[in-house]
Amino acid sequence: MRESVVRIPRLTATVAGDDDVAILQSDAGVLPGTEVGITAIAGKADELAGECDAVALGDTARASDVPAGAVVVRLRGRGAGEGGKSLDAFFGDAHVRRWARPPGIACVRARVAIRTRSDLRPPVLAPPVRVLHYLELEDRLDRSGIGTSVDHQRQALSMTDADVLTSPWVDEHPLWAGVNAAAGRGFFQEFDLAHCNMIGPGSLAVARRVASEDVPLILHSHVTREDFAESFRGSNYLARPLGTYLQWFYSQADLVLCPSEYTKGVLEDYPVETPIKPVTNGVDVEALEGFEAFREEYRERFDLSGMVVFAVGNVFERKGLTTFCELAQATDYDFAWFGPYDTGPQASGAVRKWTSEPPANVTFTGWVDDIRGAYGAGDVYLFPTKAENQGIAVLEAMACGKAVVLRDIPVFREFYTDGEDCLLCSDFAEFREALERLAENPDLRARLGENARETAREHSIERVAGELADAYNAVLAGDPQRVVDD
Repeated sequence: MRESVVRIPRLTATVAGDDDVAILQSDAGVLPGTEVGITAIAGKADELAGECDAVALGDTARASDVPAGAVVVRLRGRGAGEGGKSLDAFFGDAHVRRWARPPGIACVRARVAIRTRSDLRPPVLAPPVRVLHYLELEDRLDRSGIGTSVDHQRQALSMTDADVLTSPWVDEHPLWAGVNAAAGRGFFQEFDLAHCNMIGPGSLAVARRVASEDVPLILHSHVTREDFAESFRGSNYLARPLGTYLQWFYSQADLVLCPSEYTKGVLEDYPVETPIKPVTNGVDVEALEGFEAFREEYRERFDLSGMVVFAVGNVFERKGLTTFCELAQATDYDFAWFGPYDTGPQASGAVRKWTSEPPANVTFTGWVDDIRGAYGAGDVYLFPTKAENQGIAVLEAMACGKAVVLRDIPVFREFYTDGEDCLLCSDFAEFREALERLAENPDLRARLGENARETAREHSIERVAGELADAYNAVLAGDPQRVVDD
């Protein structure tokens, strides 16, 4: 048995007896044929959850199955959540648990045990295809959020029956491809669908190639004008012309994928004139297993103690660097930023200032060999970023059960709930108050962390696999709008 977590975002009007009925609307990553049984309520005593046998999703719940006080879970959309439509393959969308709602709970977060049948099939591409899954400058982006997202996508694609190429070039290098082309042996490899994750000349060459061959093209938007600003010296001046280029570049695709509804709205405002579908970046929970074992080693290495406030990722002003350091100056906690930073001429003035002369209680670690050490050493994840498309490090911190403090911006409102799985802050005073509350209340840290862990599980690699398969099938069928409308 593997365990997953679903969120029941609201309780509807009475359906059975005098008690409320819970309707599941978010994605639990549940595949057809899976059995689901609710086993506990997060943060509540186990005895509140009267356990019962799981009901297979292929079975239709009849009226006689619904006793007074039952919690009814309605699975909607593909595998439990997208689009708000019942899934015919389930032969009915209501499944019953004889589990009375504990009094006084207005919003239930339920832990769900998933018993997977041995004959379950992975997401299928119809027909099986050869996919170019391309990230140009891959060796330079391996330490970036883009590189991590691409890693997650490739893990997800390994769960499908796709034949995946990672380079468009014959002999996997443009130089050798040019030599082969001069010898009449071709420049590009053959593939049935192209999925590009960057915006440079390599991706542009692929876009032109597939246009001439009538091969479907998916462009994945990890870069926007808004999140490019305040990244390095001169980036603010380049942001406006970049936006013009991105509008033109992304509009060449049959389908654009992006990490969030927020990013979709940004692209539509450019405007990008092609269908756009949000697909979560996902989080690799298994890769973070064992992070607790690194706590003492990394705390000793970087001289950290007490409640450690931390961030993970490349050090940019856009990610809230100045706010991070000024909060450190205003408090007595140890602060640590785990991640690389530039000190050369390309670095912004803010990065050079804070990394060269940091406050006494701030440590910039630079690149760390094992990112689990960061999540082991830290206690409160602080991310006062000004713009983000999703934030994989936030999901990683949540997957490790850390209390998370975020800037109150639209993309975080899309995924998280203030006071439930994070604390959202609008200004400096709110950030400082949030840190003080968490320092004074370990129980609050624990509750937020447990709920955050459940939220992270909703962004599984399995979910990414299903969403990519849906997108690929729609584009291959010549109907990319279908996946947008689902």
